[in-house]
Amino acid sequence: MHVMSEDEMRAFLTQGTRTAKVAVVRRNGAPMVVPVWFVLDGGEVVFTTGSESIKGRALRRDPRLSICVDDDRPPFAYVRVDGVADLSEDVGEMLPWATRIGARYMGEDQAEAFGRRNAVPGELLVRVRPKRVVGQAAVAD
Repeated sequence: MHVMSEDEMRAFLTQGTRTAKVAVVRRNGAPMVVPVWFVLDGGEVVFTTGSESIKGRALRRDPRLSICVDDDRPPFAYVRVDGVADLSEDVGEMLPWATRIGARYMGEDQAEAFGRRNAVPGELLVRVRPKRVVGQAAVAD
């Protein structure tokens, strides 16, 4: 097993189209994990979600969350980010980020359409301020 450096973790998080699995706590205390598309902004993880989705409501109630991005192919690797979410409903602020997310996962040719579809009232821009980040590569070695 290899503990990733900060540069290795950044490269891992930005490679390809891996999804982030976001964990939040529901109102009744039950955990919930759901995949999201994301990009990085410096050291922050950025994604969008519906303001009335379970994760949107959970993050408004308690902004703490944990994110895991993994490579499920041998020798396996992952990065986990524990942090606090800053939420914004500002569509103007959301549009460039939703467009970048669209470019990453859908391709440059569909990025603008994806951004305009997802940067609308009723959506949230989520910026995760990391409190703890850990990454391990070659887990099976």
